[in-house]
This record gives sequence, C-alpha cells and structure tokens, in this order.
Amino acid sequence: MNPKQPTGNQYPDTPSVIQIETTILCNAKCWFCPQNNTLRQPNYMEEQVWKKIIDESRGMGVTYRPFLLNEPFFDKRMPDIMRYIRQDPTARIEFNSNGSVVHPKLADEVISIGIDTIRFSVDGFKRETFDESRGLSYDNVYRNVEYFLKRVKETGAKTHTEVRMIRFPGTEEEQVDFKKYWEERGPDNVILTDLYRYPWEGQTEAVNLPCLKVEREMFFYVDGTATLCCWDSTGRQLVGDIRKQTLIDIWKGQELARCRSLLDKGRRDELNLCKRCDAYTSTDFSKWATPIEPFPAAGTPAKKTAQGG
Repeated sequence: MNPKQPTGNQYPDTPSVIQIETTILCNAKCWFCPQNNTLRQPNYMEEQVWKKIIDESRGMGVTYRPFLLNEPFFDKRMPDIMRYIRQDPTARIEFNSNGSVVHPKLADEVISIGIDTIRFSVDGFKRETFDESRGLSYDNVYRNVEYFLKRVKETGAKTHTEVRMIRFPGTEEEQVDFKKYWEERGPDNVILTDLYRYPWEGQTEAVNLPCLKVEREMFFYVDGTATLCCWDSTGRQLVGDIRKQTLIDIWKGQELARCRSLLDKGRRDELNLCKRCDAYTSTDFSKWATPIEPFPAAGTPAKKTAQGG
C-alpha cells in the first residue's frame, strides 16, 4: 500500500494536499465508480467557494487536486482555476483524468499554465476492454493522451506523467501489451493498479486499523462541505463547511480531531464511513505513534494482543 511505515499522530498545522470537487459531473460511465449514483448539487462549485479554499491556503506549499469524484477537465473553467492557483508560487497542481476532453487545444493551454502531475486512467488496451470499463471513445482518448505526452516532451514541461490501467480479471496478457505500448510513448510511469473498493461496497464489518488519509489531506465537495476522506462518495463523514468556517478552523476543528483520535486508536467501527472500509489492510501500523489497542468490531470481545497492519 504505502511504501513508508506509518508513524501516525503527527498532524501538521496546515494541510499539504487539498482536493476540490469543482464539478460533480463526469462524462465516463465506469461500472466500478460510485460517481454514477452520486446526486450532489450544485453541478459546479460556486466561484466564491473554490476561491475561498485557495485564498485561505495560499503560501502553505499545498498540492491542489482540483477534482474528487469527477472528470476535472469537464469543468471548462479549469484553466482559469489553474491560473488562480498559480498565483501562489508555493503551490503544486495535480490531476487524475480520463483524457477524453483533454483535446490538443486544451492540452497546450494547461501545459503552458503548468501541471506538476497528471495521471491518465485509460483502463484498457483492447477496444472491448476499454469500452466496457469507460464508456468513452477509445480512439479519442488514445489520441488525446498521446498528444499530451508528446507536447510535454516537445515543450520541456516539468510535468510528471502517468498512464494507468486497472488489472481487470482476465486481462493479464493485455496488461503486458498496454505497458509496452505506453512505455514507447514516453510517460514517466505506466502503472497497473488493483481495482479499488470504496467503503460500503459490500464490506460487512469493520477493519479496525488506523488510516493514512487523515494525516495531511483535505477534501471538499462541490457544495463546499468538507469530508473526512476522498473515498466518501455519499457524505457519510462530513467534518466542516468552507462556506461557514475558515479552512484552518476545519483542519483544526473538533470534528476532524474526533475522527483522527478514533482512527489513531484503530477504532474505525465508531465512524459511520470507516466502519465499512477495508483500506490499508496490508499496511504495517505496528509503530503508529498512538499505541494501537485491539479494537474488534462492535460487540466482539477484545483480545489481549497488539494489533498490527
């Protein structure tokens, strides 16, 4: 999972990563993504809301990810949002994109503004695999991603590029072809990833471990509410509202502190979102700063052994 061994409980005074859902819309129809069933409103974050988030985190060396459960470039304001972020020389910008709307004109524009990292989720080398997983134009996505990679090289942009494919069952040979094809086109990384399962997608009991997601990241929905985690697709664990609070008040607020305290102790079963989450099950938490007590699922007697990852 995470290459470092987590030490936990070392929360900084400011966040280092902020995700902003500037729109809830996505043009893909991925069968594995909860975005298809998400009903948040409005469709686009109000300008004063995303500007407030950025204004209140200027100078903090934040990595901004202007997306959450959406396709970021489906928001036609994205170049202007990027320019607003770039007014802070300490800021970084990262994107995850399906590549479908990053046409050559837009690619040239956003490369010139400056992207630090972009990850293209292509999820298929064979047309039938791609069509099943994404519901987008195979030819269009391949053409757009190839153009973007070429222009990064031609312009000398300092953009870290990745192309990704999920390891769907039965696509083992295709994964080899995918990796070879894209490595020849020069991204920094070609990544094969496991299919992630969001919380509440079939989990029936708590996996009582700490969590790395609460260490240094903030997540804002399109309406300005802040959630504990980017994997909270339905707002089960809200921790604040940027329309009513300052960003730092949320970061240092009682609700986020309560959630962190429970997670530090491995008590996921006491948080609505986390009690049906199996993230980080392979992570070694044995050196977590807060002593890890054996917290089994609610109603199960605790054993007198230390809990590892």
